Amino acid sequence: MTDHIERLSDLARERGLRVAVAESLTSGRLANTVGSGADASEWFAGGVVAYLTDVKERVLGLVPGTDPCSAACAEQLAIGARDLLDADLCVSTTGVGGPDPDGGHPPGTVYLGWATPDSVGHRRLALTGDPEEVLATTVEAAVRLLAFHAEGLRPAGPRRSPQQTV
Repeated sequence: MTDHIERLSDLARERGLRVAVAESLTSGRLANTVGSGADASEWFAGGVVAYLTDVKERVLGLVPGTDPCSAACAEQLAIGARDLLDADLCVSTTGVGGPDPDGGHPPGTVYLGWATPDSVGHRRLALTGDPEEVLATTVEAAVRLLAFHAEGLRPAGPRRSPQQTV
């Protein structure tokens, strides 16, 4: 995973990208991992941890009635956090960590969503293992997805300076 964080850090710095995350399943672990990247204060806009469905709806714009363990949810969370944090790239995590099924979904059912200025999509994972293993694998996959999508993004436009931080 270290290689993917390093690559994400390099790409974000070189291209002046703002990166964000939206988390349900991983409860802040992804933000913690991304925030450990080199010079993250220059490119990591932040993250939103929205575990309860009503918070996902109010804060990130999840459409009421959307299954919280679905591709649609993952995509909506990524779009909502991308817009909220004025990011160029956002990845989201949602799903069932286990050990028991939830909402008719088996443990290890995970959806990662992504949103860039030009694309939105998702990736479904069917993971095995105990809840700790599911969360660790989800974070690793999400970091790989961030690095992958950062590869295809162009430098930030004139709407902000790449050095702008709070």
